[in-house]
Amino acid sequence: MAELAEAAGITVRTLRFYRERGLIPPPRREGRIAWYDERHLARLRTIAALLERGHTLTGIADLTTAFESGRDVGEVLELGTPTEEEPVRLTPGELADHFDGEVTPENLAAALDLGYLATDGEEIVHVSRRLLDVSAALVREGVPLAEVLKAGARVREHADALAELFAEALGPHVRGGDLNRLRPLAKSVVDAELSLALDRRLRPGDA
Repeated sequence: MAELAEAAGITVRTLRFYRERGLIPPPRREGRIAWYDERHLARLRTIAALLERGHTLTGIADLTTAFESGRDVGEVLELGTPTEEEPVRLTPGELADHFDGEVTPENLAAALDLGYLATDGEEIVHVSRRLLDVSAALVREGVPLAEVLKAGARVREHADALAELFAEALGPHVRGGDLNRLRPLAKSVVDAELSLALDRRLRPGDA
């Protein structure tokens, strides 16, 4: 414990307090010896980074619980076929930087449930760089992250329905039965229709 505290730049008393609060996982024990490893040091550095960003210990404990109850990255990314989306690995501190002041336990749990986030040891994995960038941009525009996630859940429902439509209605007519041939065509149709729908919705005088 003393060696870990020294490496993390904190006192043994502080480390013991963090352990009692459940902020770090218990050590591996061999007899009377307690072994700490790089995972514990990474967690302590994450705690320090979040404290510097204004998070309270209670909030950090809630975030830790949400992380540890979240889905593993293997479960989320086990898609069976290659995806066009690029996953992004983040530390909790880096995630907080993307959504300044908006990374609450409630929002984190919602993102985990939606499948945007997964955990991989001490790292967080966002399943799509594009979705991460767009979500962060919307928050910078003043949209609360909770509303972004609610909208994301609704978009997910419609996207699933559209994917099912293309697969069932058009899939049987694709040469060779290769549904992946539909991907660029399906995306082009959806992009064009969404553009037209926004034109109708946002035309002058409709606001």
